[in-house]
Amino acid sequence: MDRGPPPTSGGRAGTVDVSALETAAARSGSPPPAGASDQTGAEGDRARHEIRFEPAGRTVRVPPRVMLFDAASWNGIAIDSTCGGHGTCKKCKIRVTAGNAPVTSLDTRAFEPDALRAGWRLACRVEVADDLAVEVPPLVTRPKAASVGVGRKVILRPAVQKRFVRLAPPSLADQVPDLERLLAALDDLEVTVELHALRSLAKVLRQSDYEVTAVVVDDVLVDVEPGDTTERAYGIAFDLGTTTVVATLLDLGTGAPLAVESMLNPQQPFGADVISRISAVMLDPGALERLSGLARSALSQLAGEVCAAAGVEPGEVYEVAVAGNATMVQLALGIDPEPLGVAPFILATHRPTTVLASDFGLSVHPRARAVTFPAIGAYVGGDIVSGLLASGMDRDKRIRLFIDIGTNCEIVLGSDERLVATAAPAGPAFEGAAIRCGMRAAPGAIETVGLGDDGVTLGVIGKEEPAGLCGSGLVDAVAELVRVGLLDASGRFVSEDEARAHRPELADRLTTLGQERVFVLAWSGEPGDVGRSVYLTQRDVRELQFAKAAISTGWTILCEELGVEPSSLAQVLLAGSFGSYLSPASAIRLGLVPPIGALRVVVAGNVAGEGAKMALLSVRERAGAMALLEEVEYVELSDRSDFNDRFVDQLPFPT
Repeated sequence: MDRGPPPTSGGRAGTVDVSALETAAARSGSPPPAGASDQTGAEGDRARHEIRFEPAGRTVRVPPRVMLFDAASWNGIAIDSTCGGHGTCKKCKIRVTAGNAPVTSLDTRAFEPDALRAGWRLACRVEVADDLAVEVPPLVTRPKAASVGVGRKVILRPAVQKRFVRLAPPSLADQVPDLERLLAALDDLEVTVELHALRSLAKVLRQSDYEVTAVVVDDVLVDVEPGDTTERAYGIAFDLGTTTVVATLLDLGTGAPLAVESMLNPQQPFGADVISRISAVMLDPGALERLSGLARSALSQLAGEVCAAAGVEPGEVYEVAVAGNATMVQLALGIDPEPLGVAPFILATHRPTTVLASDFGLSVHPRARAVTFPAIGAYVGGDIVSGLLASGMDRDKRIRLFIDIGTNCEIVLGSDERLVATAAPAGPAFEGAAIRCGMRAAPGAIETVGLGDDGVTLGVIGKEEPAGLCGSGLVDAVAELVRVGLLDASGRFVSEDEARAHRPELADRLTTLGQERVFVLAWSGEPGDVGRSVYLTQRDVRELQFAKAAISTGWTILCEELGVEPSSLAQVLLAGSFGSYLSPASAIRLGLVPPIGALRVVVAGNVAGEGAKMALLSVRERAGAMALLEEVEYVELSDRSDFNDRFVDQLPFPT
């Protein structure tokens, strides 16, 4: 079921937009909820069911036959999900502590019998037919995120300038208007003047005895401040990711970062990937406003946090830069993303338009500018252009490969002579979705795996008890199982006899759960209790194979476009938060990256965020980002008749 809009702004707390519920019911083939035509009448109240959400302490009333996941989402209760409530990720786990919530077939596959008896259910499968009390596990709001990259040294030349001037006061003999008096003191600048600056000019000049600071962004006078404030000019660089949003506060005078904060993208109830979020808008036009509001609220919250952490007034932030893929940026600005989701995959615009920070919902200086990046294609967006800017691929004579691994994997290959790019549909495996024990990179997630004579060695985020497996742990686990021979080249677990013969120290971990072969990474509960443990299934291996086949098909085709052998590449850059924690050796072993020496595989980190910083600190670098739009050639994989055959060829693991 698709998501509905938020509660109506004029309604009472705990209510939802009834028209949205009627629309959702119509799409599901169900009649409108009884009493839905009268939100406050007695008949409507008798038809509704009451849901108490803990620990939020909120009680809401909804019509019958609404899914619990939707009721929570409409009322601002965050329930973890990576599929958007479609029943595929099995992450939306809640516990019903009072009321009747029948067990569904999907619940039985997601929970052990004891958990079902304790009330655990998948929220997207609970159809509200009774008053309920529900416990919602806390959502991780500060995931592990990369905060450094391969940023180059830049010549500090921000678009924001502050000029302190002392002006002669007017007199009867000198009746020059205030603005002309100020502009005469800025005679080396050719500026236009915004109304915002003009409105306060007279008062500021007279209250400060004509000693003021002019704030100029590019060639626009945006404000006039009393006294000398030239030492206080700031900008915020945002990496607006599909999963994680990162904000970095910069001192534009020195180029120094002052504070960094990150959070999960609150759009996650609409799905873990951009296709799910585009689909939500296609199914319900009201979802666009909701998604846009969630993006803006995340940016606004992070802006407030970094300013507070550094002791900076939000009004002293005169420019921001936002690096994000095309879908994320269009959603944040309220631009319909539907054309991005259907062939021929058309952007609203390649080139960024003039945008204010307020258009992104930011409460900084009222006339602060927002820098956005050009998009090469629907799925090679501004975040990749920002990353290319940071990595300097267009300035390097060496042939290098840039890979941003995620649900949608962006790949760029080339040098200062020619650059080619493509996007490969890797799927959600790297985000922990579609993986039985998968989770995001948060405390309790297994992020590294080693197999040896002493058994299994695990690296767990936060050094806590293992609770699940994140993307880097998944890659490590499969790579190690291939290395020790418990997975063959086709991705199948070997037989029990082969495991005992070749790896007796690990053989007991290779077992079955139901009808499926699994490898136990971390035992939990009673000895031999597989169901409560953290394990890797045969299906999990297949999900990773599909992802790696899509990625390797992408870079193989790009290598052919340039006429280079993959093994001859000078360097591979692994970008993004996921790439920051991926083992180069494991990536090579699985064929995620070309077969080159591990030392030539470089963890590039959050290069999208680095590029956003560079755009704030240097107008020259900003121009370089725009130039990349003309320099990078886009290769569309979905238009190639040979893609499916090549994809199948890449499924096996290298031997």
